[in-house]
Amino acid sequence: MSLGDPRPLLLEGAPEEQAPLPEVIDHVALARLYGEPLFQLPADLYIPPDALEVFLEAFEGPLDLLLYLIRKQNFNILDIPMAAVTRQYLSYVDEIRSRNLELAAEYLLMAAMLIEIKSRMLLPPKKVAEGQEPEDPRAELVRRLLEYEQMKLAATRLSEVPQFGRDFLRAQVYVEQALKPRLPDVELADIQQAWADILRRAKLVQHHKISREELSVREHMSIVLKKLQGRRFAPFEDLFDSAKGVPVLVVTLIALLELAKETLVEITQAEAYAPIYVRLAFTTGTPS
Repeated sequence: MSLGDPRPLLLEGAPEEQAPLPEVIDHVALARLYGEPLFQLPADLYIPPDALEVFLEAFEGPLDLLLYLIRKQNFNILDIPMAAVTRQYLSYVDEIRSRNLELAAEYLLMAAMLIEIKSRMLLPPKKVAEGQEPEDPRAELVRRLLEYEQMKLAATRLSEVPQFGRDFLRAQVYVEQALKPRLPDVELADIQQAWADILRRAKLVQHHKISREELSVREHMSIVLKKLQGRRFAPFEDLFDSAKGVPVLVVTLIALLELAKETLVEITQAEAYAPIYVRLAFTTGTPS
């Protein structure tokens, strides 16, 4: 050891003792434990062998690996050099067998197929009829690789399409409505239901006297308007006089619909399935 060596001198045979850390620590901490810097790993710390793994390439299956090996080395996919590809493929399979045996099962099946194709290429070709080319043992593998590559390219193009939740979000804007409550529109089914209730009550007080009476729609329109005069709202049922029989009720309903058609009255409802009210459209009136 030279005189300029900054390391401390140790006596031969004496155990090397760890120098205590200074009070002011200027080292780089390996980690923090409960907020305190940790400059040395604990002696009893167990780190599993596979705690840290780095995967440079991720393949989705044997065909993906084969396609990667072929495209990386610019091999002609229609004329695959089976010896080189099989050798590289088996080296990758040997690597994953030591880490994940279940994952290697699918790759081992493809390795057996590659070895079979390579063996068939070493044998003399089968005799075929004149004018026909002998069957290439790689034909089925090439067909599967081309189909897989087409599907992979299609999946890549689909993944480039903007997707909701990944590339963009739906904009939501809340617009505060006016403080004036908006009454729901009265549907035809609501009027039909109210009319059915009126007919049901009318049949309870109907008379068996048969008579012919000419009824005027215009006259009953005037009667309905008179009933609404001076009232803010009138229940739908109050506009009908069940004691006068079904013909009068029918004419009153037609008169009410004509008034609504001519926008002389408004038919309103506070909420769904709530009672129906009628009021004059051209004046607010006063509460009755």
